[in-house]
Amino acid sequence: MNIPFLFHGQTDHWVTRKDNQLTLTLAVDSTFPSTKILVRHEPDNEEVLVEMRKVGKTDRLDYWQARIPLNQDRPVTHYLFKVLYPKGQWWLDARSISARMPGRDYHFKYNAQHQPPEWVYKQVFYQIFPDRFANGDPDISVKNGEYALNGGKKPVTVKTWGAPVDTHQGNGASEFYGGDLYGVEAKLDYLQTLGITALYLNPIFHAPSNHKYDCMDYYTIDPHLGSNEHFAQLCQNLHQRDMKVILDAVFNHTSTEHPWFNLQGWHPQCGAYQSVDSPYRDYYFFNGDGQEYIGWKGIASLPVLNFQHPEVKATIYQAEDAVIKYWLKPPYQIDGWRFDVIHMLGEGEGAKNNAHYVKAFREAAKQVNPESYVLGEHFFEATQWLQGDQEDGAMNYYGFAHPLRALLTKLDIAFDPIDIHVPQFLDWLMEARAKIPWANQLAQLNQLDSHDTARFLELVSGDQALFKIASTLLFTYVGTPCLYYGTEVGLRGSHDPDNRRCMPWERVETSPYFAFFQQLIALRKESTALQKGDFYLLYQASDCFVFARQYAKQAVIVGINLGEQCEVTLPLWQLGLSQGAFHHYNRPQSYEYQQGEMKVNIPARHSTVLIEHE
Repeated sequence: MNIPFLFHGQTDHWVTRKDNQLTLTLAVDSTFPSTKILVRHEPDNEEVLVEMRKVGKTDRLDYWQARIPLNQDRPVTHYLFKVLYPKGQWWLDARSISARMPGRDYHFKYNAQHQPPEWVYKQVFYQIFPDRFANGDPDISVKNGEYALNGGKKPVTVKTWGAPVDTHQGNGASEFYGGDLYGVEAKLDYLQTLGITALYLNPIFHAPSNHKYDCMDYYTIDPHLGSNEHFAQLCQNLHQRDMKVILDAVFNHTSTEHPWFNLQGWHPQCGAYQSVDSPYRDYYFFNGDGQEYIGWKGIASLPVLNFQHPEVKATIYQAEDAVIKYWLKPPYQIDGWRFDVIHMLGEGEGAKNNAHYVKAFREAAKQVNPESYVLGEHFFEATQWLQGDQEDGAMNYYGFAHPLRALLTKLDIAFDPIDIHVPQFLDWLMEARAKIPWANQLAQLNQLDSHDTARFLELVSGDQALFKIASTLLFTYVGTPCLYYGTEVGLRGSHDPDNRRCMPWERVETSPYFAFFQQLIALRKESTALQKGDFYLLYQASDCFVFARQYAKQAVIVGINLGEQCEVTLPLWQLGLSQGAFHHYNRPQSYEYQQGEMKVNIPARHSTVLIEHE
């Protein structure tokens, strides 16, 4: 027998909570000869099957419903559906339909205790690397030779705005172009014209390097970027514009020039590097009484913090004035944190008890602002951190950026060749989504690229068609979109530090991409379906696929074609639609549908986005 159409979304149309019960709805092809439909869940870790009842229908679909209790033994309730027919059974989980009961990783998940803030999925984020975005106050810029990095061995240098970044001499961290927070504030009108609603700022606390992942004072804005007073003003300005801001939290390690470590003796206190008798010695990991210590990934300028030490815990998250809490409180009231390499943090030299600390960071943030966004950086799969009790979302490399790169550039994250096509790409996406609760799927931060990856336009060698396809997916796929500064004007760049070139402001008026991104951003902001709608896969072939995002009665259809022009017939009856029309979101082209089916032409190497006629 052919696989039937079964669908269970995870929006409130399909899952509703009342007290300690969930009401679940399932759509089934009305022509399928089912004999019984059941929900399977696991109270007390034991299987319970609850029979569903038919509650409604459309021309082609029957709707079934049942109630199950929330798990009392843990925050996350797992469930899936068992559909019986005369000769066998089908199971529906969060990934797909199968002829046998699937493993628990792919069961639907609902976390009753921990939900991400709802404001997140409504945003369009913009990531800014401050030194390369805009210079608003030249008087505070770094001066040539002002100080030195790498234990005093590499003097800082000043470069002219837009001059090439050094990619061969190892000067990536010591070159300064003068971007600052005054420049960010001066460009807020520009960002709002583009459509941006939230900022993610790379580190802005006092640090020697231009990237500032080597923090030497968690409580002070770097004086070459601004001041605490000005940052408070910037936050107030953003919030008055109804914009959000999240900061980069680098708590796995500090700079060697942090007062606790004090390698170059910049500070009056006796640092951990200077003496075994320093009160800060056990804040880090030293080899006996010598000066050998553990650096993050072996990098000497980034000594790893010891979270077994009570003062480290107090400073970072426990005390009332702990760093995590300090910036969430007035006068700053930032809206969340992006935690750098949070999966590596723990006790000892490794990540022992990592989950404990991630939960503690979350609790500290939520204690000050229950609606703060807790975002983790994970370059690979982050499932275990995304069940709700640790992070709201992650930088979605594994579930979006990596598969997209593999499909469109034929390279993996290590720049090794990979040959996948649409079915493998979709399977990758579905697997990543299925492993985490729906609310956390919506809070994933999707990016084409970042300060840690080559820019996507570079990876496709300037191919406009592929770049636009990738960008369309960024703004229509499940999760919250984030643009890395300069993407909207076609800024290119390879590996770090080349991916951190200066923002080319002269291109804004002439870029072939700015208006394109404006339109995509406007579509995203206007569409509840794109912000939080269910995902339906309507069609797939080796080089083409079509999906829909639907919330309540609003639907958006997205067609992606990597091959020659194709015409596809879409089963809109699966969305509960029978008759009507869709039109292209930014040009006068429309498609009518009858009896739940619609034919759509998708041009070669092109993306098509359709919205319903009102």
